[in-house]
Amino acid sequence: MSAHDNRSSSERKPEGGPMRGRGPMGRGHGPMAMIEGEKARDFKGTMVNLLQYLGSYKIAIVIVMLFAVASTIFSIAGPKILGQATTKLFEGVMDQIAGTGSGIDFDYIGRIILITLALYLVSALFSVIQGWIMSGISMDITYRFRNDIAAKINRMPFNYFDSTSQGDVLSRITNDVDTISQTLNQSLSQIITSVVTVIGVLVMMFSISWQMTLIALLTMPLSMLIIALIVRQSQKYFKQQQEFLGHINGHVEEMFGGHLVMKAFNGEAKSVGRFDGMNDTLYSSAWKSQFLSGLMMPIMNFVGNLAYVAIAILGGYLATQNAITIGDIQAFIQYVRSFTQPLSQIANISNVLQQTAAAAERVFEFLAEDEEIPEVEDPVQFEKVEGHVEFQDVQFGYSPDKTVIKDFSADVMPGQKIALVGPTGAGKTTMVKLLMRFYDVNSGAILVDGHNVKDFRREDLRCMFGMVLQDTWLYNDTIMENIRYGRPGASDDEVIAAAKAAHVDHFVRTLPEGYNLVINEEATNISQGQKQLLTIARAIVTDPRMLILDEATSSVDTRTEILIQQAMDALMKNRTSFIIAHRLSTIRNADWILVMDEGDVVEQGTHEQLLEKDGFYAELYYSQFDHAQVN
Repeated sequence: MSAHDNRSSSERKPEGGPMRGRGPMGRGHGPMAMIEGEKARDFKGTMVNLLQYLGSYKIAIVIVMLFAVASTIFSIAGPKILGQATTKLFEGVMDQIAGTGSGIDFDYIGRIILITLALYLVSALFSVIQGWIMSGISMDITYRFRNDIAAKINRMPFNYFDSTSQGDVLSRITNDVDTISQTLNQSLSQIITSVVTVIGVLVMMFSISWQMTLIALLTMPLSMLIIALIVRQSQKYFKQQQEFLGHINGHVEEMFGGHLVMKAFNGEAKSVGRFDGMNDTLYSSAWKSQFLSGLMMPIMNFVGNLAYVAIAILGGYLATQNAITIGDIQAFIQYVRSFTQPLSQIANISNVLQQTAAAAERVFEFLAEDEEIPEVEDPVQFEKVEGHVEFQDVQFGYSPDKTVIKDFSADVMPGQKIALVGPTGAGKTTMVKLLMRFYDVNSGAILVDGHNVKDFRREDLRCMFGMVLQDTWLYNDTIMENIRYGRPGASDDEVIAAAKAAHVDHFVRTLPEGYNLVINEEATNISQGQKQLLTIARAIVTDPRMLILDEATSSVDTRTEILIQQAMDALMKNRTSFIIAHRLSTIRNADWILVMDEGDVVEQGTHEQLLEKDGFYAELYYSQFDHAQVN
């Protein structure tokens, strides 16, 4: 085996910021409370994209609109027709008092009531149908969006996740999609019904009495002025409430996430003090915002009652002049009551659409992100993998202005155990990521059995390797299934055999439910060392031709490390293996050692040869030995 000397800068670490605690943001639920939402940078373009996304549902949406309009029209017609029954009843009573006429015409009144009931039933039926159709559309779109995002995640290059927090990606697939879904499910039909209701009610009011309509309309500016004044005052408190609820959620998540560290450094008092300060501010802003928004309905009712008094007086006068009937007055009052609510809804439409556009913009931005280099049309496939790996003048940098690996070349023969050692940031893990095609080289090539790794399907290439990382990953399922994750088709006996080889079987059988024990989300029911053993067993069950061990024994004790090393030696026999290690005692029996520093291979050879050189490797090795002696 041979390798060139390399000169490169230090290994780049992922730049993704920490996932900020982002709990649910508080919203004012007081009457007519309008909270300013995040605005889209390109409102028009985003709405066009959303409409295009809705293109396959255009017929269903048109049907929803027609049903919403019909439902509203039937509902609006009700009071006018019902007023005829009131008028007939009033006339019958007056005839009885005067002793003239045939009295109350109950047949006529009954027919009017049945007609009105039928109108309301048809209106309700149309409303239910349009709601059912719209719910199906919104849920289907939500399903499509989440499917598209999930599929997109699997096509995204790794450098995107290095520079983007997990919380941001999670927010797009949950909060943003939910915002779009709620708008489609509720606000779209509400916009239609509100506009139709305002127009229809206004027409019916004018058809009854233009004088009373003017009085009703004169109270609108007063109502809007009151709303504007209250919203201006409450808005700042709602914003503060949202902000500090987020701060509290983030603080609690941060403190529980680092609970042991916080306890170890006696940070309880400081944590409680910060929480109390934020909680006091949240309390102050929350009660003010809720109190101010709660004032709206009483004040609006007061203004509305003033309007009703004026309308009743004018209506009574007009009735005495035979300008309108008693039933018209009743219908008019009903229309006035149903006029203010849709006006408030229309006033809030702009804010709803802005929030929806902002959410949709974030979703579409994610779906438009650059993807991994497409798979080759005619990928390399062969049944038997030999495990011959060549690095030919490899150059790579996580960003164009910072090269991590320069002109790296190495020839690894089948079955060799190759150790990559060096200080943190030397570029060891980067080489493994390039080999697995988590990233693609900037120049040069990596060959497996004479074929460029770019000529394989990523799935086929990664199936050739078994991988054990320093950071363990287990999911919420049984121990048996966590090991079987490496090869879903493995039988129970094969899983248990892999567990025995990784020295997992003994401690698993001491657990209450053995291999059927469900590992919880944080895997707190087993130790860190045991988790590492399970990931090693997972690699063993895949029975790969090549192995990658990235600090595979870093979380186990010395005794367990010796047992694991024996199992690893047996596993690595006749398999090409790449071992990344900081504890140099674990790689003394490697066939060849590459010593890396700042992305360069500064030394190479066997353990004995490198010690004889008395160079960088010897310095690393003896410094660890001396440190062990001191401890």
